[in-house]
Amino acid sequence: MAEFLEKTGLDVVGSPPGIEGPGFFATRLDKVIGLARANSIWPLPFATSCCGIEFMATMAAHYDMGRFGAERLSFSPRQADLLMVMGTIAKKMGPILKQVYTQMAEPRWVLSMGACASSGGIFDTYSVLQGIDRIIPVDVYVPGCPPRPEQVLDGIVKIQELIKNESLRRRNQPEYKEMLAKYGIE
Repeated sequence: MAEFLEKTGLDVVGSPPGIEGPGFFATRLDKVIGLARANSIWPLPFATSCCGIEFMATMAAHYDMGRFGAERLSFSPRQADLLMVMGTIAKKMGPILKQVYTQMAEPRWVLSMGACASSGGIFDTYSVLQGIDRIIPVDVYVPGCPPRPEQVLDGIVKIQELIKNESLRRRNQPEYKEMLAKYGIE
């Protein structure tokens, strides 16, 4: 039990009177919610090129992203909480990507996968968006061209750490609302 609690980061406090013994422990609600959210991620893959192929390898049996609680892919923004942007994003696709992001319910997170999504990659042209962070906020960047499945899994673990440690009230803070306002998102 002690190993499980140490691994999950839950703080154990003294048991309330009358509730004690094996199978019972008391902790903070925000820690339990963070743990549940982190281990039940519903990613929405927004793949446009070769990074999408690497993502497929990450979902396959050899790497098995399902081990990290992200097995159920959602192709509806209203049912997803992690937007995974993979590949080259043309400037014409920018408004659609932003619309997909705004349709997602809070809390939502974004993972930018590969050089093209993160910075435009080798395509320094008028038609390619030079990083999706120009139109939507990004939580985790996964570098590479294309990144290896191990790197994608590392990005998922980083997202899980972010989710576990996020305050339940963070999204109601003025700083968060101000950051969204910079992107023109209400």
